[in-house]
Amino acid sequence: MPSSSTRFRETRRFDLIDAARGIALLAMAAYHTTWDLGYLALTPENDALAPLGKVAAHLIAGTFLVLVGIGLVLMNRDGLRPRAFLLRLARIGIAALLITAATFYAFPDSYIFFGILHCIAVSSVLAVPFLRVSPVVSLVVGIVVLATPAVMANPDYHLAVFDDPILSFLGLGMLPPRTNDYVPLFPWFGLVLLGLALARLGLPAFMRSGLSRWRPGSLLSRGLALAGRHSLAVYLVHQPLLLALLTGVVTVTGPHSKAGLAAFRQDYRTQCEATGGNAQTCRVAARCVADALQRENLWAIKGRSFNVEERAKAQALSQSCYETADGPAVSP
Repeated sequence: MPSSSTRFRETRRFDLIDAARGIALLAMAAYHTTWDLGYLALTPENDALAPLGKVAAHLIAGTFLVLVGIGLVLMNRDGLRPRAFLLRLARIGIAALLITAATFYAFPDSYIFFGILHCIAVSSVLAVPFLRVSPVVSLVVGIVVLATPAVMANPDYHLAVFDDPILSFLGLGMLPPRTNDYVPLFPWFGLVLLGLALARLGLPAFMRSGLSRWRPGSLLSRGLALAGRHSLAVYLVHQPLLLALLTGVVTVTGPHSKAGLAAFRQDYRTQCEATGGNAQTCRVAARCVADALQRENLWAIKGRSFNVEERAKAQALSQSCYETADGPAVSP
């Protein structure tokens, strides 16, 4: 019969993994703060939706999913622990359902139906068989899962059945659904398998090294490890708190004076070029119109209904800006 100290060694957490998870949580909170600032118009544009912001979001989500694979191996390194596994799965599953319900209430047009928590829950179940097979199998299957969306995006290989909205959780449709968080099984489950393979291949060396015995010393490292140890609670709580705090800020300060301008200019250019305008002319006119609307107090971030006089004035400003940008007419 194993001693209590042996049982402790078999079930204890590794502070280094918790701290790594805490760092990922910190990065996620920074990303969500950026998103919230843009959503509430406290910054000129929503930088979280810019290309660099999307890359950051993918890196953060990918880090969590690799850590899920590593965590599954560490938690079940002495054999599958059904009770612990099912309790963890139930917590994540319930949290995912809460996220769906809350976002459906707050954002009915873009609610989260398969975000990071949904992906973690389903991936955890799908990964169980891979705990028993060679890590090389996990590595190969993980790479295949990662590559599948790129292959399926090719019209020659795409299957129309995957465009059905009911299969959106797979991530193999041609068009992504409208949702505030989308982490489909393809390609993201592949990262869970890569994390699982990495942990199984590296676990012996990790256990022999001092890394497995690392303890947080500074206040920062202890805080990160603590957050990582309670990552689900931190995930569920941090975004409502951030939104509440920043909503209070925007109530006091009002929106940023330049919020939405870049998006307006882009929309103007798109419509201008679609109706036959020259690209350079449309670009100059877009900036002119945005400046004129602000100057005449006709600018509104979310748009507003103009009265007859305001609409006529806005149309005149737009026409004047376009004619100026297009240059003087050439006499025959």
